[in-house]
Amino acid sequence: MYSQRFGREIVLTEHARKRMAERDISPDTLMELVETGEVRHKDEARLWIAKSFPARQDNMLCVAAVAEKTLIVKTVMHHFAWEETP
Repeated sequence: MYSQRFGREIVLTEHARKRMAERDISPDTLMELVETGEVRHKDEARLWIAKSFPARQDNMLCVAAVAEKTLIVKTVMHHFAWEETP
């Protein structure tokens, strides 16, 4: 998989692959999430990307990733909500 948005290959950890299978998240859905979801950065490398998929019943989906030479997707979450900032 390659992200046009981030200009790098996407690498899925084994943990992310397992969570995708458990949560019925297809590679196409993951790509849509990465390419069009809202991005929030923890720091220069670590980020979250989240997006609501109205056809799904589990609220927003979110990936936690690290942007290095590749975009490493560490996990995929569902029933996600952004934390409110003070």
